[in-house]
Amino acid sequence: MARTVSSLIAGRAREDAPGGTQDIPNPARLDEIVATVGLADATTFVEACAAARKAQRDWARVPAPVRGRAIQQLGRLVEDNAEMLARIMTREIGKPIAEARGSVQEVVDTCNFFVSEGRRLYGMTVPSELPDKQLFTFRNPVGVAAIVTAGNFPVAVPSWYLVPALLCGNAAVWKPAEYAPATSEALAQLFLHAGFPDGVFNMVLADGAATFEGLSQALDAGFVDKVGFTGSSEVGRRLGELCGRHLQTPCLELGGKNPLVVMPDADLDLAVEGALFSGFGTAGQRCTSLGTVIVHEQVHDDFLARYAEAVETAAIGDPFEDVLYGPMISSRFYERFLGWLDWVQPHHALRGSTATGRITRDAPRAGFVGDPEAGLFVHPTIVDGVTMDDDLYKQETFGPIVGVASFGDFDEAIMLANGHGYGLSASIYTTDPLNVFRFRERISAGMVSVNNSTTGAEAHLPFGGNGRSGNGARQSGVWVLDQFTRWQAMNWDYSGRLQKAQMDVADVSADPSFRLTEP
Repeated sequence: MARTVSSLIAGRAREDAPGGTQDIPNPARLDEIVATVGLADATTFVEACAAARKAQRDWARVPAPVRGRAIQQLGRLVEDNAEMLARIMTREIGKPIAEARGSVQEVVDTCNFFVSEGRRLYGMTVPSELPDKQLFTFRNPVGVAAIVTAGNFPVAVPSWYLVPALLCGNAAVWKPAEYAPATSEALAQLFLHAGFPDGVFNMVLADGAATFEGLSQALDAGFVDKVGFTGSSEVGRRLGELCGRHLQTPCLELGGKNPLVVMPDADLDLAVEGALFSGFGTAGQRCTSLGTVIVHEQVHDDFLARYAEAVETAAIGDPFEDVLYGPMISSRFYERFLGWLDWVQPHHALRGSTATGRITRDAPRAGFVGDPEAGLFVHPTIVDGVTMDDDLYKQETFGPIVGVASFGDFDEAIMLANGHGYGLSASIYTTDPLNVFRFRERISAGMVSVNNSTTGAEAHLPFGGNGRSGNGARQSGVWVLDQFTRWQAMNWDYSGRLQKAQMDVADVSADPSFRLTEP
């Protein structure tokens, strides 16, 4: 039976649905409705931000180690509900169950990391240039954080924002993807039972247009102090412009066209394994998914043959089984994927499956697990012969399609790896340390892997990109604390008189004419 979910504001579910209702089907079994969502409108979003503003000041007064206790309790609740949360996720967005479990574990890891940060929101004691004076720095919470996230990672990515934001003494309004409301509501219930006061955590389920209008109004009203967004570069640009009008810098984690460079000395079997998972895991629906494999011309044919065989024999289908990937998340991503197939040109060669587009009885996939026509399953596609002039090279493709390009020397590889303007994640396969350090130095990506896939992050590393992939903000680890706190400097003069910096500083005299003499 489908569950009905709605926005949660100040600890209470909203009964109304001014934005209408929407049924969310299981993408692996389209005749099964997972949830019916009652959508909010812009006014509801503003109300949530106002509730957060009202609750934030008292929450900031709670000592940081005590706030960390709430994060600890959240982590334990997620851990104790991990299997159910993973299964809800798999039913709703089709993420293979093993990946769904890993995504839930990332929430636990994030909580485990930030529990102790409640005792380490360190400032500094700084020596003054004047006597009888001390200088200090402190981290203060920003205020109210509005967090907008995509639905391909409906629990892990939100935790990267929400956990540190709440730990630092902020209140949060979370707008998850409206096509993943059941998973989002399940995670929200765990937040609500972790010990946060009413209004400190709020969730608004709304479509993009209502969210943008609500955020605009909330910024105008002074209810929002920080915006975090994970999603497309196009939407991120619009949010950046909106925040800029209010002299705010958002935390933007956007799309990617992530390269994987295969040097002639690479372990090709290892490179194939990395390219298989990063290109086709989660049906290629990750911001860190592999965009283009950039292979040295000496090993191109050998690599392509091995890669094609690995993709052609990979298990695809029912996400509750042991498969490489399941369905597209929703019909919107399925339709977009079909459009990206139109970018294939006559100079390209296709590998990876028995057909392209949707897997059906008329266009079957060998070894498919389950009933292909029950859901939104598509063939994996390798496109060989990609060049810098191709749309498949220049634009993000959110689905199971990977380009392959060739290079002759290292400079050409770097040009191909950077030329699209994205800068999220990049990988190189090589056994030569010189290649590793040259690649790290010249690649534009915010995250670099060596002999590993373009995907994956750990809870204590900075996550984020540059260029079309983001504005340089970072999530995860101690680096995200700079997104949700503001530095405050304080000087305390106990000399009993006004001392002026740079003016009343004692002089230290020297004799610059002194010279040593020969003994």
